[in-house]
Amino acid sequence: MQNSSDVPMTSTRPYLIRAIHEWIVDNALTPYILINAQADGASVPGGYTKDAKIVFNISSNATKNLYLGNEEVTFTGRFNGMSIPVSIPTDAVLAVYAKETGAGMAFQDESREEEQTELPKEAQGLEEEGSTKEKSDKEEPEEGNKAFSQKPPTSDKPSRPTLRIVK
Repeated sequence: MQNSSDVPMTSTRPYLIRAIHEWIVDNALTPYILINAQADGASVPGGYTKDAKIVFNISSNATKNLYLGNEEVTFTGRFNGMSIPVSIPTDAVLAVYAKETGAGMAFQDESREEEQTELPKEAQGLEEEGSTKEKSDKEEPEEGNKAFSQKPPTSDKPSRPTLRIVK
């Protein structure tokens, strides 16, 4: 009998890209993707990158033949009036978000960092204990979790939602 940890699993990134894209479209917002333009296999139009990154509007109005696959994202877009095919490996997608609100999801840039094969210590602890176990209110937060226990600063003026990359 084979141990379940020995079975290679596919990446969750393409599934999350499709899910967030659908959620954004269902909410009548404009889906944007942030791409690492220097990733292996990325075929993007030149002259539009900034800091080796490029943002694409992937709404149905801005693209033709959009395909959000497990291995790559492909579509035809118009740049300076010319139709140009774009092909991006899913690992090069750094974020999927709504233009209007910034709501979405950011991903770790796997081309610049080695893939992590081990779970972080906090996640390993949850896995060992069972992720449904809750801490009591009386317990003090651990040193590493203080950022999560602090209340966000309040202001009279509502702030605009933004997309933050959390590592």
